[in-house]
Amino acid sequence: MSVKQPLHVTAIAAFADNYLWLIHDQHYAVVVDPGDAAPVLALLASKKLELLAILLTHHHADHAGGVPALLKHAKVPVYGPAGEKIPGITHQLAENDVVSLPLLDLNLSVIDVPGHTAGHIAYVDTQRQNLFCGDTLFAGGCGRLFEGTPAQMTVSLAKLAALPDDTKVYCAHEYTVSNLLFAVAAEPGNVTLAQRLKHEQARRALGEATVPSTIGLEKATNPFLRYRETGIVKQLQDSGKLQTSDPVATFAALREWKNSFRPAP
Repeated sequence: MSVKQPLHVTAIAAFADNYLWLIHDQHYAVVVDPGDAAPVLALLASKKLELLAILLTHHHADHAGGVPALLKHAKVPVYGPAGEKIPGITHQLAENDVVSLPLLDLNLSVIDVPGHTAGHIAYVDTQRQNLFCGDTLFAGGCGRLFEGTPAQMTVSLAKLAALPDDTKVYCAHEYTVSNLLFAVAAEPGNVTLAQRLKHEQARRALGEATVPSTIGLEKATNPFLRYRETGIVKQLQDSGKLQTSDPVATFAALREWKNSFRPAP
């Protein structure tokens, strides 16, 4: 296997807690989920980068809202999910498609990950082991089920969990500490999780980003990848949130609990 040229992945902060991702070398760039064009254009200008393409994971405005303004700046291809109607998309993608960007020596494999939205997709650079998963998998959590079902989301998350453990997880929001506070409530006996919470709280106190994570760390600490674990099932059953041990029902109960969870002061 040939060694790929190094690429940088730069986080662009937007709105209250979004991360837009710029993949670039010293000359060219692609942007993932540009909900806001202004900070993307500012970074392109400051680094003197030429935009080659726009990649979208799903239709929500905080991920796709900046596309029209970016296209006024550069007439570039827009890649996005075939299962969602997003204005401006030029290339509709589904599982096993590959986005090839030769000027960046970049090939991104597409994975269908419905759940948060009906047509959500993720992009994987398998040779550099980078995952851009939008709002499907978060550091310590997963996206709300706005359009999909618990059964769909369990399948989607299983696809991502099957990636190599050192795959870096570039999710789209800084939700990590709040996610981990819930994770500790769901699995209080997980020592690795407790250590991670302290570490990420310290990073946020310093103003540092907690993303990217890795697939291996998520498998060890993220309750939405660990919903089959006995300790999590027991927490749900003991609190009256679950009356069965069915895995999909367990996942659904866990997600419902997270929707209303408020950490103790």
